Amino acid sequence: MSVTAGLKKGRKDMTGTRGILKSCLRPLFGLGLALLPWSVLAPSILIPSAHAEPGASQTFHNPVIWEDLADLDIVRVGDTYYYSASNMHYSPGAPILRSKDLVNWEYVGHSLPSLDFGPQYDMKGGTAYVGGSWASFLGYRQSNKTFYWGGCIGFKHTHIYTAAAAEGPWKKNAEIDNCYYDAGLLIDDDDTMYVAFGNTKMSVAQLSPDGTKEVKSQIVFQTPPEIGTLEGSRFYKVNGNYYIFTTRPANGQYVLRSTTGPFGPYTVRKVLLDTKSPVPGAGTPHQGALVQTPQGKWYYMAFSDAYPGGRIPVLAPVTWKDGWPEVELVGDNTWGGGYPMPVSGTKQIARCGFSDDFGEKTLGPEWEWNHNPDNTKWSAGKGLVLETATVTDDFYLARNTLTHRILGPESAATIVLDYSAMKTGDLAGLAILRNWTALIGVSKEADGFKLVMKNGMALDQHKRWTTASKGEVKQSVAIEGGKVWLRAMADIHPGPGHKVVFSYSTDGKTFMTFGEPFELSSEWPFFMAYRFALFNYATRSLGGKVTVPSFTIAKP
Repeated sequence: MSVTAGLKKGRKDMTGTRGILKSCLRPLFGLGLALLPWSVLAPSILIPSAHAEPGASQTFHNPVIWEDLADLDIVRVGDTYYYSASNMHYSPGAPILRSKDLVNWEYVGHSLPSLDFGPQYDMKGGTAYVGGSWASFLGYRQSNKTFYWGGCIGFKHTHIYTAAAAEGPWKKNAEIDNCYYDAGLLIDDDDTMYVAFGNTKMSVAQLSPDGTKEVKSQIVFQTPPEIGTLEGSRFYKVNGNYYIFTTRPANGQYVLRSTTGPFGPYTVRKVLLDTKSPVPGAGTPHQGALVQTPQGKWYYMAFSDAYPGGRIPVLAPVTWKDGWPEVELVGDNTWGGGYPMPVSGTKQIARCGFSDDFGEKTLGPEWEWNHNPDNTKWSAGKGLVLETATVTDDFYLARNTLTHRILGPESAATIVLDYSAMKTGDLAGLAILRNWTALIGVSKEADGFKLVMKNGMALDQHKRWTTASKGEVKQSVAIEGGKVWLRAMADIHPGPGHKVVFSYSTDGKTFMTFGEPFELSSEWPFFMAYRFALFNYATRSLGGKVTVPSFTIAKP
């Protein structure tokens, strides 16, 4: 079965014009000389994707989502859980997912409708790579039935957004003149709002009754030298005691406890240290959130460093002993690969892919732009139309690049590209986006169209993530017909040496490899993982456009 036929089959299990594919696809994307099979792309042992095996519906498997969803916070409202994550410079910001069982999640919105923190977020006078929203908090206040999101932006001020529903709409509610670094929110029994935050020197701030100002802030704990650094706070009250759940990056988790009040004094205890990940090759699970089910069970969702695929969430039960939380590990200091489902009667559903024909005028919450978009230069409803929004020869300075998280440990994105309305100098197509980037696309030349594969685009972390290299074309060939299928097959197993293979088709059935395999960077400083990205920019003048009738992600 071709991947196109498989995706058409999968769409029968979907409602609407976009969504997660409900049936796993197992095409090898064309064996033989035409295209490298998955076995060549990823010779290592496959890690099972999240799924429910027949007769094992009461067990879930880690990672619960193989996507880059770091610095997570989770809040339960009634029987529904909401998950907030970092997404740095991508817009809209602070994605929110929803679940009924802590295992099966769906994207439902963003706490930050746009990144309105300065012109650099619009790519005006600079860029904001590795800026934006990170290690923020999500909370729910029962007294006014309001969700709160808060995060430090630019290491200066903490921005507070609120909404009546986690799905939105969200609006900015306040800007506090203090950076609540890696913050966690606690709404106490008397409805007072507190924020725990800090790095090594851990602090607690009390907010005003309306949550818009700081009443007071004080240091409550100094991390001892034998522990080193603590950060990534989450703040809880359990059985009258106050707990600040903190991480030792990137191999440990500690908890601070106060039996006398939110301002301490606090004592510290180790929760995890050098714990083995349930994902081979990934790092120690850490920096996550505690959550209690309506039945009184406790769970800890953490993330595990799994670059080039980013930081992926893993879940484990928690028990309490003598007033301290303990994560249920298995074997020799190992986070379990599977545990009983938190909610009986539910099962883990495979995330086998994603498809969007852009039949709605608004984009789904799975999508995020690289920086804020120019909303006058794109539209949807009858496919995605991307007009050129920037004149540049630098991929990293081009506005209106639309991104989607890669599904791990392997997946392939395929787009249909109508390039008939491009102008001379335009470049459009499908990229693998991070601080070390490659793409396959169509270039409009003076004498016609060319299919190009380009790699080596790079950002320099030592120069505030400005462009270090604009890359080079590795292969080009004349193309005609006005429409082409472009594909990127990505292996994001943890560790170095994993690659992306690009291919194309002129009929949507037979795909041919193009260019050279692109080796992904597994370094962590950029924080965000690789993403699939749709782009169109001009190198000479504005006015050109492309249409993307469909985008699909399939897993083997």
